[in-house]
Amino acid sequence: MGNGKLWVIDEDQCRARGWLWNGADGMSQATLILAHGAGAPMDSNFMQRMAELLAQRGVSVLRFEFPYMAERRSGGGKRPPNPQAQLLKCWRQVYAEVRAQVSGPLAIGGKSMGGRMASLLADELGAAALVCLGYPFYAAGKPEKPRVAHLADLRTRALVVQGERDALGNRETVSGYRLAPTLHVEWLAAADHDLKPLKASGFSHEQHLQSAADRVAAFLRG
Repeated sequence: MGNGKLWVIDEDQCRARGWLWNGADGMSQATLILAHGAGAPMDSNFMQRMAELLAQRGVSVLRFEFPYMAERRSGGGKRPPNPQAQLLKCWRQVYAEVRAQVSGPLAIGGKSMGGRMASLLADELGAAALVCLGYPFYAAGKPEKPRVAHLADLRTRALVVQGERDALGNRETVSGYRLAPTLHVEWLAAADHDLKPLKASGFSHEQHLQSAADRVAAFLRG
């Protein structure tokens, strides 16, 4: 399985066009199934760069797409995300197929919505770990309706890499939530939902992506 290889799958497996694989440089410490967010595909700049950076740090990364995003590629227009039940079904199918093909620790996670869906299944699937990049703790402008009830009792080791000024979960608001002791939040200075910092912070987006990859790789090695 070379880097960037497309693993073609049929319609019973999320109706996706395929999976993208970034094999780890050297011996793989772990494999991470990384799902995309609500508005961008598995090969967006963010997803592509994170997969590359993690592979450089010894983590193999497999990316897939939910049905609605795969339909967009085939000329389906800008379709909204599938209902939650369908997204979770897709996650279960992908995890089972990857678990049958990959040995060693298998973690799950994703960007925004993809990470949130993974968090709902991490305990059920028995994943080695959970990784969320920009977790949507609440919908934009609705901090009074948090999406954290299941995170209070999460048993799976989990890491959330979050921007301090994330519009879907800023540092001040998230500090007031009750989260499981298995879940650790790493904060990136002045960063937004895509981990992009304010210019005045002195950090660049690339620096934050590198830092996020460092923290994820260290977490998965642990």
